[in-house]
Amino acid sequence: MSSHHFHAVVWIDHHEARVFHFSPTDVERLVLHPDRPTKHIHHKANSIGSGHASEDHAFLQAVAQSIADAGAVLVTGPANAKTELVKHISQHDPGLMKIIVGVETVDHPSDGQLVAYARRYFKAEDRMLPQKG
Repeated sequence: MSSHHFHAVVWIDHHEARVFHFSPTDVERLVLHPDRPTKHIHHKANSIGSGHASEDHAFLQAVAQSIADAGAVLVTGPANAKTELVKHISQHDPGLMKIIVGVETVDHPSDGQLVAYARRYFKAEDRMLPQKG
């Protein structure tokens, strides 16, 4: 099944999450969608509650599970879905917080651009991490 790559990157908005597990030479792609994506309902700014909390929960949970076997994860996306994902993980799966190494605003990259961005990010990040041993 999955070949357990150490690094993963998630790109998430309210319509989909693209998850890539990768090594320097290989990439595995997974796309997750909320069960019933909101059909372009525009909510007023600052309105309380948008009426789709339970499907968001299931969606965020599925994304969290998709990265659970990674060793280091970069969470990206254009808007607030990425922070909602991190908040969800901290509340429902706090053990996963240790693998999230960064949360970055990234607009709408192609798959190739996203993986290239994540590889560069991890290269810099890995140089900054204290060496274990």
